[in-house]
Amino acid sequence: MSTTTLTPVFAALADDTRWAILQELGSAELSASALADRLPVTRQAITKHLAVLAECGLVESYRAGREVRHRAVGSRLTETARALEAIGTEWDRRLAAIRRIAEAP
Repeated sequence: MSTTTLTPVFAALADDTRWAILQELGSAELSASALADRLPVTRQAITKHLAVLAECGLVESYRAGREVRHRAVGSRLTETARALEAIGTEWDRRLAAIRRIAEAP
């Protein structure tokens, strides 16, 4: 996953409300109204936040009868977690190299 792909994801997740929405959707598929009932945000604001999350692939929507429900996209979250893990692994490698240099006689 490239930096240009990760940047919109991290920008979306940097907002506390979007993070809270994603957490709620991680436990249940919900409508914007149901999310507004659970969070201290209006339904209109929820809808705007959902659009941002959907744009970067973290949330998808589907029709269930008369309402539109939203769910977290697990594969996108897994991709993001793997990218972060790769960054962490590279930093660990670099820090180990610095430690070897610093401890060398």
